[in-house]
Amino acid sequence: MVVSDDGAPKSAYELAMARLKEKDREAGVEEREVSEELKAELAEVGRVYQAKLAELEILHRSKLATTDDYAAREALEADYLRDRERLVSERESKIEAVRSDKR
Repeated sequence: MVVSDDGAPKSAYELAMARLKEKDREAGVEEREVSEELKAELAEVGRVYQAKLAELEILHRSKLATTDDYAAREALEADYLRDRERLVSERESKIEAVRSDKR
């Protein structure tokens, strides 16, 4: 059993996190605090893309509800998946851009 500095036993999670932090230190990865400004910008990007994805899904379901043709439904599904993947990719790019601008 491993015990922390205050005498309490460490959980498996705490042990794993300690090992990961040690590996990061050995690899030269620096640990930084995330500023409130950065958190707010990242949250805003998340909210915007969450809304865009919800809108896309609502429109997709609406189109599916009015289409009985199997081939047309497959085409709508393919379009939806492609548009969804594009939005997710855009979101990830924006998040990375925000993070890199604040370094």
